[in-house]
Order: sequence, then C-alpha cells, then structure tokens
Amino acid sequence: MLINLDHLLNNKVMKKAVLSLSGGMDSSSLLLHLLANGYEVTALGFDYGQKHKVELERATSLVEYINSDPSQGFLSMDYHKVKHQIIKLDGLSQLLNSALVEGGSDVPEGHYEQDNMKETVVPNRNKIFSSLIQAVALSEATRDGKHQVEIAMGIHSGDHQIYPDCRQEFRDADMEAFKIGNWDSELVKVTTPYLELNKFTILEDGQKSCDILGLDFNEVYKRTNTSYKPYPSGNSDYKSAASVERIEAFIKLGRPDPVQYEDETGPVTWEVAKAHVEKVLAEHNS
Repeated sequence: MLINLDHLLNNKVMKKAVLSLSGGMDSSSLLLHLLANGYEVTALGFDYGQKHKVELERATSLVEYINSDPSQGFLSMDYHKVKHQIIKLDGLSQLLNSALVEGGSDVPEGHYEQDNMKETVVPNRNKIFSSLIQAVALSEATRDGKHQVEIAMGIHSGDHQIYPDCRQEFRDADMEAFKIGNWDSELVKVTTPYLELNKFTILEDGQKSCDILGLDFNEVYKRTNTSYKPYPSGNSDYKSAASVERIEAFIKLGRPDPVQYEDETGPVTWEVAKAHVEKVLAEHNS
C-alpha cells in the first residue's frame, strides 16, 4: 500500500481505531501504519492459551517503545500514545482443538501450505476476538458524544487459503451481525488495509511507517514474534511455516531480521536461518 507522505505529515484530523494487536509482524506493522496516518489507537491483545504467548510480551514491549518518545528521525511526526490492554480468556485453551494452543499437537514445519497449516487453525478465533473488539470500539464511539471509530485488523492475502475467518466474506457477515445486534453500530467501521497484501509488502509498509514516525526499524521488529513454536528462551524457531514466511519477507526486503533465531543446538545467526529458508523456498518452487 502506497503512503502519501505529504498527507500524513499534515494530518491533524482526530481519528480513532481499535486494533487487534497480536504481537506478530502484521498487526505490529498495522499499528505503525495507523499511527503514521494520524490515528489514536487502542490496541487489544488476547491470551487464549497459545503456545507462542511470547507474542503478548513482544506487543507490550513494542507499545512501551513507541510510547517512550524515542529520538525522532528525518521524517518524524507527532503521534498519539497507544493504549494497550491484554484480555485473558482463561479456561479456553483446554477446550480447543488446535496445534497452536497448549496441549495441542506439534506445530507443523515447512512452507505455508494448506496440508500442514490447517493444523494451526484455532476454531472461531477471529470471531471470538472480533466480538470483544467490536464491543470496545462501540464503547469508544459512544463515550463523550458520538464519533466514528474504526476496527483495524492485520489480516493479509497469505491468510485467506488457510484461515476462513480472515476472508472478506467472513468480515462482511460478521460486521452485519454486529450491526443487527447493536444500537449506534453505524459509528463503527472496519479497516483491513493489508487484506490483499503479502508479508513482504506489509514489511515494506512498516519500514515506511518507521521512517515517518522516527522509529528505529530494528527496535520495532525485534519486538515482534511470528514463530508458532518459540523456544523456552523466547527465541524464534526458523523452521515452522509462519517463521519461513516471515524470513522470506526479510530476504526480499534485503535486510536481516532483528529477532533472535534458535534451533536444537541453541541460538543461531541470521545467515543460518536465512540459508534454511532459501533451501525450503527452492524445494517448494522446484
């Protein structure tokens, strides 16, 4: 998605958004995108018993970094402080059948393909999240008068095949149910700017937003997690499908991923993770 810098740097219009912030690369990039476009953001994370709970710690760290007023870059602009809340869904994980939750089967490795990645579907996950996000957004829209609030989600084109609740038809039907069930629902809209983008173009957008906001790219993205099977140290694996997709994006961007990767031997360099993913991609494309 192209950004009009002149518009952004002169944007004084008050806009509000409620963001689903997982702590992953996509939603973190979207947080930057919203701030760069002048939004006041309320970011919500969800603890549903996921194995990769380190993502919530990364989200908290990222918000703290953004709110700490770091030194400004050459395209720096004033932006709103981020409000951040993690919602605990205690007792849910043991009732869910998914490789992503505690007690579930092993998270698959390899490329981001349907046969193995379907095991990472969490039943009705985005519907559970969206119901809570909608409630918060409508509350924001009707507090102190009435004004527009946007719900922001970082779903992207790579999600569509594996996760039905990331498709546009689901989002439309879900919002229609919300409108039927709530007064003043017309005050809440949905924005999904990454819907037709891939990991690489999302990362490009994040890089542009960092420049606009005066944030350090490496400081931002080392505070994200994409790995579905992180090590007890908190370091990311580089073999699970989600990690492969992320590393591929950094390879295309032409810069190393600042997160620390690890395997059964211990922490590894970016070059080791990169070489593994390049091999996986070559085999996948052959």
